[in-house]
Amino acid sequence: MKTAVYPGSFDPVTNGHIDVIERALRLFDKIVVAVGDNPEKKPFFSTKERLEMLKESIKHLNNVEIDSFSGLLLDYVKKKKSKIIVRGLRAVSDFEFEFQRALMNRVVDQNIETVFIMTKEDFVYLDSSIIKEMAMFGGNISGMVPDIVEKKLKEKFSKA
Repeated sequence: MKTAVYPGSFDPVTNGHIDVIERALRLFDKIVVAVGDNPEKKPFFSTKERLEMLKESIKHLNNVEIDSFSGLLLDYVKKKKSKIIVRGLRAVSDFEFEFQRALMNRVVDQNIETVFIMTKEDFVYLDSSIIKEMAMFGGNISGMVPDIVEKKLKEKFSKA
């Protein structure tokens, strides 16, 4: 069984992320969606909230595991008995960043491959930071994020 790991902060998960998961399932038997704990980022949603939103957002899909990790991604990928990292790309700027990261990973462990999946053109503009900003100012984010995310964003900003 070919298992791939799709890491990210997913703060929050967008329909672009879901698109990458669905398309990765066409290539691999199982996808582990791994919410990373990045000490350089201050997440808007807790890890627990991000995991819950992801689980709700992908409940229509089979062979997807939702998990979290901290530390080195390569160690986590090995722990999951995988050799494949999936990364979604929206624009050239994403490619430059992800290409550099993939090359570094290859230097550290040449047995792990990175597979890039281009986001569907409908979702190229989606970015979690922009989504949060739109929601904060009461903008319409329907169709950009799963329903659970839209609900959670409205809840968070109504308390602010």
